[in-house]
Amino acid sequence: MIDYMFGNITLSIIKPDAVQKGYIFPILYKIGKAGFHIIAIKMTELSKKSATKFYAEHKKKLFFESLVKFMSSGPIVSVILKKENAVKDFRILIGETNPAHAKKGTIRNLYATSLEQNAIHGSDSNQNAIKECLFYFSNREIFL
Repeated sequence: MIDYMFGNITLSIIKPDAVQKGYIFPILYKIGKAGFHIIAIKMTELSKKSATKFYAEHKKKLFFESLVKFMSSGPIVSVILKKENAVKDFRILIGETNPAHAKKGTIRNLYATSLEQNAIHGSDSNQNAIKECLFYFSNREIFL
């Protein structure tokens, strides 16, 4: 299990908009410069079924169907990042969900174009970080 990493890992997803625009490497470079270590990475495509499962907590929100459609519209890059206080520090690095409100120099300020197409996902809690990492990666992939 990855329980011993509690508080020191987070999941990032470079979303279809950023992948399509060629921002994978600039985003990963910025993440590395901020002191995060990549412990697992893979490019995949989410099916609508998988996107529905991953974002199930938002099922009753107005944007849910649009989110599922967007996240299953093209390749994504899933990344497990390690750093002390990973979730908190990564949320600061990526900036506000709405890029119009994101601080200058944050990933969303630099690479997002709208509230929906906001370039990157980051876990919002230590509990969700572990759950999300295990959604995209098996224990075996994490510890290779």
